[in-house]
Order: sequence, then structure tokens, then C-alpha cells
Amino acid sequence: MEQIYGIDLAQKKFDVSYQVDERKNGHKVIKNNMKGIIRFLESLPENALLCAGHTGVYGEMLLFLCSCFNIPIALTTGYQIRHSLGLQRGKSDKVDSVRIREYGERFRDKLVIIDYPGESMKELKELLGLRSQLVKERKMLLTYERRTMHMPFNSIKIHQVTLNVLDNLNLAISEIESEMTHIIDTNMDLRRNYTLVTDVIGIGQVTACGLIVKTDNFTAINTAKKAASYAGICPFPNSSGQMVRKSRVSRMADKELKSLLYICAVTSTRRNPEYRLYFERKKLEGKPYFLIMNNISNKLLRTIYAVVKTGKRYQLGHITEDPRLSEKVA
Repeated sequence: MEQIYGIDLAQKKFDVSYQVDERKNGHKVIKNNMKGIIRFLESLPENALLCAGHTGVYGEMLLFLCSCFNIPIALTTGYQIRHSLGLQRGKSDKVDSVRIREYGERFRDKLVIIDYPGESMKELKELLGLRSQLVKERKMLLTYERRTMHMPFNSIKIHQVTLNVLDNLNLAISEIESEMTHIIDTNMDLRRNYTLVTDVIGIGQVTACGLIVKTDNFTAINTAKKAASYAGICPFPNSSGQMVRKSRVSRMADKELKSLLYICAVTSTRRNPEYRLYFERKKLEGKPYFLIMNNISNKLLRTIYAVVKTGKRYQLGHITEDPRLSEKVA
């Protein structure tokens, strides 16, 4: 039987809760560095299963070393824990570790074991995150530059510094994109899926890399329906009793991926004749604009997962065969 350890992560240390016997619980405080984590992992029994709270970069070292020691570890969010254990009072690192352990023991079937990504995937993720930050900074400076055009007096020095910073940002973003392309070209699995995804009309480099990173190269999120739910473009029913309302998308979504898919949907309506006809038909039916774009984003995801699953390149005007006519169907 597995022994579950609840871990509440922090910057300098993390609290560990475990069960000594049926009546007694144990507690440890471990330094969040390589030396402390290695000592902790070496002291674990063979049937240990770690359940940690998701706190971003504070758990990177623990995840990496668990992968090296072949110790299973699952991550869960504070939102899931708070809404699964009922009404709770008080909060501390020790109490949080106990609650994480209790969550892992009660919902063992819902825990997903995390595998630390490879070097290429990890570097691609970091580059994509850095590019996103630089693009935001560039957008802020461009907005400021356009605003100063309406002022009666402008500083020449500020204008020169702003232009220099914008040039440096553009250069840095170009270098990051080149490095992302180099990483993908040197990895066979990444290059295969990247080529298939970018063949779809409307999908560019940034969206393809974003999908590869966020879905762990289409393995962690392995269906288009799951990807649509993750991106926040999948409508869910909204009814109770006699109250029946329109289905709506959830706010719990990856807003960055949703924005990228929206941009790709807009591009597809301009460059892809099939999607352009679909857009015009739904527009004549009186459908709202963003509802049509949401539907096109879903169609793009289904197309992307289809080409990745089959390994066949995207073909404009492709007609899917009726599965009932296949010889494999009994």
C-alpha cells in the first residue's frame, strides 16, 4: 500500500506531513535546496507517493530530483484542496501539509503523476515565457509612444530612449524565436509535431510552440476536447431545475492560449476558404461574432489534433471518409 506524503512548498523550505501509524502523524521541515531534498528522498520508503501543492518555481528542484530518484510525485492546486475538504479554519504551513496529505489519501484516483519535462521542452517553455514578457513590454512602450504624439510638447531624449529600447526588444524577440526554431529542429519528436501543426492554415510559430509546451507535445492533453476546455473555448451547460440558460465558457482557462487561438481563428477566416465560408454562413444566420470565432478556434484544435494523431499533413479541402464504409468496422 502506498504511503502518501503531503508537501507544502515554500521558497526556502517545505513542510512534509506523513502518517506514522493509524493514530499518529509525523511532520518534517526540509530545506528547499538540492542537499536537503536529496537527504529527504533517500529517507523515503519504496512505497512513497508525494503529493505537493502547485507553487510554480519553488517546486522545480523537487520535481527534477524526484524524476532522478524515480519517486512518483503529483501536484495539486490550492483551489482543489479548499473545495474538497469542506469548511476549514486556520492556516499555517504545517496545517497545509496535513490538508494536502488528506487530499491525496481521499482522492488518490484523481492524482496525476508528474514527469519532469526533458531539457528541450523545459528550455522551450522558458523561452516562450520570456518572449511573452518581452512582447508585453514592447506593447506598453508602443502605447506610450503613440500617446505622446497627441501632446503639445515632447521630450526628444525620451523619444530616442524609447526607440532604442524598442529596437533592443525587437532584436531580443527575434533571437528568442530563432533559438526556439533551433531547439525544435534538433528534436525529432518536436520537429514532427511542429511541422504538422504549422501546416494548418492560420497556425504560426508562436501558437504551435505554445500548444507543444502547454500540452507537453500533445501527450499530457491528448484530445482536442481537453485542449478546448483548458484554453477556455469549450462551452459548458448552465441550467438548474426549470432555469435553462445558454451554455457558456468557463473563466478558469489559459487566457494566453485562448488569445493565440483567437488570433489564429481570425487569420484562418482570411486565408482559408473553408473557414471563410463558414464565417460568412454563420454571420448570415445572425450568430454573434465572438461565438463564430470560438467555434472556429474549436475547429482549428480538432484539425490540429487530427493531423498530429494520424501523422498526415494538412490538406485543404480534405473529405473524411465515412467510418461505416470502412472494412475494419464489423
